[in-house]
Amino acid sequence: MSISILHRHLIFVALTAATLAHAQVASTTDVRMRIQLPTQPGRSPAPHAVLWLKPLDETQVPPFLPEHHYTLLQKNRMFTPHLLVIPVGSIVDFPNADPFFHNVFSLFDGKRFDLGLYEAGTTKAVTFSREGISFIFCNIHPEMSAVVITLSTSLYNVADSSGVFHLSNVPPGDYELHVWIEGVAQTSLSQMTRRIHLTQGSGDLGALTIPAIKQDSKHTNMYGQPYDRETKPTY
Repeated sequence: MSISILHRHLIFVALTAATLAHAQVASTTDVRMRIQLPTQPGRSPAPHAVLWLKPLDETQVPPFLPEHHYTLLQKNRMFTPHLLVIPVGSIVDFPNADPFFHNVFSLFDGKRFDLGLYEAGTTKAVTFSREGISFIFCNIHPEMSAVVITLSTSLYNVADSSGVFHLSNVPPGDYELHVWIEGVAQTSLSQMTRRIHLTQGSGDLGALTIPAIKQDSKHTNMYGQPYDRETKPTY
């Protein structure tokens, strides 16, 4: 191949790649949705909320793969962060940065586990092997709580302080829309699940009206019994 022919071939390849890349970007859409909260004096900001799209039929989306360990830090009798969204198969570390024992557990829809008592300066880990919502607590300190949402789709977004979701570069196609909002009963959340069809530029999904948020965050310990709030923990 002569130099001139090779040069023209390289230009053609570069232009073709640029055209394909532009077409790929142009074929996606931005999705926007907001949650419409009931009128409640003094409510600000919006509750923790996550929206995700599960591709249906032949819709192709980028894979959501675990890349590293995630962390739920225990410090000052709190989990940080309070909300964690991770891919299926991810490992979450639970380091204890308090000067006393903790006992992390979850007995709900997502990952069920009990890490037992472990002391300050140590870490235990859990592999979240399937989709689901895991409510995380400490069996010693009832004020501690967190939520781990395990997904198989990379198309998700955590709502901002105004209750707005925004997903960029979503491929057109058919999806099942899911939403989780802290304080809203699962029966109500299930009723919000619906099938949607996205085309280029059709990403404004409007408002999602939700019922009243449950204010009482009390929960039982890992044995299904109330915490003894009269006695201070010895750990």
